[in-house]
Amino acid sequence: MLYTIIALFALAAIFGMTLLSYVLKGKETPKGIMVTHGLLAAVALVLLLTYVFGNKPGLTESAVLFVIAALGGFVLAARDLTGKRVPKWLAVVHGLIAVAGFIFLLVYTIGNNV
Repeated sequence: MLYTIIALFALAAIFGMTLLSYVLKGKETPKGIMVTHGLLAAVALVLLLTYVFGNKPGLTESAVLFVIAALGGFVLAARDLTGKRVPKWLAVVHGLIAVAGFIFLLVYTIGNNV
């Protein structure tokens, strides 16, 4: 299950980096990429939370970071969909928090040889 979670978050990250490039250039973000990014990350987050609460509390840090990143993602998506300017700093912080959560996830997975 952890490998599926890692793969989904990695795919979401690829779409997220694409979105970030649009935001940093001040261009309008493609809505299809935004929805795909959000769906991949949401599915991965639900699987991660299921895993954490059902099996291993060792991934709590990763789950908390991804939940925080998701909250920032909701704000970014809402602003984008309502035509408001997406703050570049928030997009960067959102990505950095998600990367931190991903690193915790990878370290846990590698350390436990799951």
